[in-house]
Amino acid sequence: MIAIVKYNAGNIGSVTNALNRLGIENKVTDHPEELKAADKVIFPGVGEAGTAMNYLRERGLDQILKELTQPVLGICLGMQLMCHHSEEGNTECLGIFNTDVKLFRPSRTSGLGEKVPHMGWNILSSELGVQSDALSLSSDSEKLLTHLPTNADVYYVHSYYAELCENTIAACDYILHFSSVLQKDNFYATQFHPEKSAGIGAQILKNFVAL
Repeated sequence: MIAIVKYNAGNIGSVTNALNRLGIENKVTDHPEELKAADKVIFPGVGEAGTAMNYLRERGLDQILKELTQPVLGICLGMQLMCHHSEEGNTECLGIFNTDVKLFRPSRTSGLGEKVPHMGWNILSSELGVQSDALSLSSDSEKLLTHLPTNADVYYVHSYYAELCENTIAACDYILHFSSVLQKDNFYATQFHPEKSAGIGAQILKNFVAL
């Protein structure tokens, strides 16, 4: 059973629907014992970092999430809250991944028409700093991204990004190169929304279930 963390943030419905389409049993919960007992945990989110962290702390879920030993997948805001610190609301986060979350700041001189938020489809890259033609991932730490086609497009909606770090296993290029996928031990996270990324996203969710 997949437990979906309930913490007063958005997109829980879309994650539930995506899992239901794949025939994957799931339950939305903020109960510590149910989170601990689940086979895997998804930590979704669309919202504001400070408000979300306050909700987690008030219920002791900040400590519970860090102590989970089964595979955990953070999505969008969920990923950002798994980092050290977010510029959004000057928020101290969970500190699972060794990186910080910053606000996109378009260059005034680039002339590229860059807008914030970064919204829409973008290529997922296995090379940090350079877009690759395909993802060539094989190690245990990268199983989340196996069986993806060349130039896999995924769907983003975010104004803040996680900086590249040693936990980055895939990147994206928008204004600058940022962490698109993070992994450390049993913790995985995507800045994009797999539940909104059509067949590519469905494959990523299947890969997570198969971990």
